[in-house]
Amino acid sequence: MARYSVGAVERHLRRKHPGCPDFAIAYFVNVIAGKDWLDASLGKAVGITMQTFLRHEMTEYDTLLLHGMDREEARRRVQPRINAMLQVWKKKPRAAKRTRNGQAADV
Repeated sequence: MARYSVGAVERHLRRKHPGCPDFAIAYFVNVIAGKDWLDASLGKAVGITMQTFLRHEMTEYDTLLLHGMDREEARRRVQPRINAMLQVWKKKPRAAKRTRNGQAADV
C-alpha cells in the first residue's frame, strides 16, 4: 500500500492541474493523503479522487441513478462534463489585466 504525503500531493496537483482552485486542491490533498492506496501511483490516486468528486458533486450523476438509470449509462452521460472541468483545471489561469486606475479586470 502507498501513502502519499500532503506536500507530494499538493506539488503534484499544482504542477499537473494549475487551474484547479485552491479550495479544491486543499480538499483533494486531504482526501488523497488520508488514504492508503493499493497499487495506485500518485497520478492515479489524483485521477480517481478528482473523477469521483466531480461525478458526485458537479454533475447530475446521483440524480440519474435515483431515477433508475444504470451506473454505466449514468457515467457515460456525465463524463463529457467531467472531462471539460478537468481540461480547465489543466490550464494555467489567465492573469488579470490591470486597468488605468489599478483595478483588476478580466482578460
